[in-house]
Amino acid sequence: MRYLGVALGQSISLGTCAGLGTILGPVMLHIFYPEAGHLEKLTASVIIGVIVTLAGISIIGIAGNMKASSLSEEEKRAAVKDFNFPKGIAIALLAGVMSACFNVGLEFGGSLHFADTPDMFKTLPGTLLVTLGGFLTNTVYCFTQNTRNKTWNDYGKTSLWANNLFFCALAGVLWYSQFFGLSLGKGMLAGSPTLTTFAFCILMALNVTFSNVWGILLKEWKGCSTKTVAVLLAGIVVLIVSTFVPELLK
Repeated sequence: MRYLGVALGQSISLGTCAGLGTILGPVMLHIFYPEAGHLEKLTASVIIGVIVTLAGISIIGIAGNMKASSLSEEEKRAAVKDFNFPKGIAIALLAGVMSACFNVGLEFGGSLHFADTPDMFKTLPGTLLVTLGGFLTNTVYCFTQNTRNKTWNDYGKTSLWANNLFFCALAGVLWYSQFFGLSLGKGMLAGSPTLTTFAFCILMALNVTFSNVWGILLKEWKGCSTKTVAVLLAGIVVLIVSTFVPELLK
């Protein structure tokens, strides 16, 4: 987001995450437990749904490239202060690949629940373990940065605690809510293995859709041509359609 803005940055990273996250889960489970038939989850309708989702992401990426080509350096900086298309694309792709591992963790933790657990709560133990790993990784990184930058004394600035704790807690609640929503959705779709498998891709597609809506509201696309905005909107429409494709093709 720093180098590409909310709309394009989220689109590239979450698009990569959506495609790889949906496919890698069953593939990795098949590698470790080939007898369980996990590859059967990757039906033709799921694969086509992923392809349509990635097509929508690609269209939005084309719009981003059109934006980068048409705006002057001053206009780019006005929309996104540190705009850098090559660096932003590289980081977004790396973030997408690594974030796809989140769903791999959820797939491996799918059986971590009691037999009588309601469907809407079955993914929560796996989510706890995956996010705990993320928490430990970020904690180690932050403490390393504190040592490197000699900023341990910042924790003594009590005037900053209330503000930082509030916004960190708010960000955590909002971020976690999407995965509780994923669990809730999977519970409601338990009768459709196709949609259950595709659920993570739907979540990422909706993330990209709303991030681009916010990008428009935050005027990140201000100064772009009508053609560029039209391509962006076309990509959003394709993403919305992609959430229905697997069910339509069953």
